[in-house]
Amino acid sequence: MSVARYVARVMERIAPLSLAEKWDNVRLPLLAAVYISLTIIFLTTKVVNEALALPASVIIAYHPTIFKPLPSLTLSNPLQASLLRCAAAGVSVYCPHTSLDSVYGGIDDWLAQGLGAGKVNLIGAEAEGGLGGLGRVVKLDEKVTMASLQERIKQYLGLSYRESTYSEPTREVQSVAICAGSGGSVLDGVDADVYFTGEMSHHEVLATIAAGKNVILCGHTNTERGYLPILASKLRNEFASAEVGDCSLAEQLTVIVSTADRHPLDIV
Repeated sequence: MSVARYVARVMERIAPLSLAEKWDNVRLPLLAAVYISLTIIFLTTKVVNEALALPASVIIAYHPTIFKPLPSLTLSNPLQASLLRCAAAGVSVYCPHTSLDSVYGGIDDWLAQGLGAGKVNLIGAEAEGGLGGLGRVVKLDEKVTMASLQERIKQYLGLSYRESTYSEPTREVQSVAICAGSGGSVLDGVDADVYFTGEMSHHEVLATIAAGKNVILCGHTNTERGYLPILASKLRNEFASAEVGDCSLAEQLTVIVSTADRHPLDIV
């Protein structure tokens, strides 16, 4: 078995691809022939440079680099060029995306942990197999002010800023609907005092406020990147407990969280 296929099998145990949304393009798009697994949010040019310098054998890129079928790959497109450089160097790329959001113990549950003590439920129905589902609603044990909730989130995500808007500035809140990344469509219509996600469109925000709910936006990848060290730890644990037939591969694998991967925008 190749290193890439072994890592893909491990990732399937951590975040089964059956949990991914139907529109999502989660898979192992490249198959390649010290092995290093590098965890990142997005396959940028700087990340590819970092991976090739290590050198890495497998990149676990949370966001799919390709969402829709392409008639061709070209070096003139920077994102496609990143994939082509990986292919030329024999580096495999695995993209879990919404499967990692949905799985119990995944990104949405990680976000829920930063809000305080409370009961956590799925937004919708549980996925087939009982392994999770997309989105969470947290009902806190006690009501809090929006200022207090925002400060908890900023501290938890390590942010110096966030965007927010209130339907009623002085109202205390208790229920928070969560979706990592771009959560407007997932949160739409959910019964909660606050919608907490990375980003929403202008019209989604207006509709949410008109419905009497509050909004906290922290930047798309800011609601995802903090989970990378947890994913790296899960991978290390899987490699450490490898079955006899996989030990020779697992013992050679080192997991590194990218230092080149960062939020694409600066606040100035």
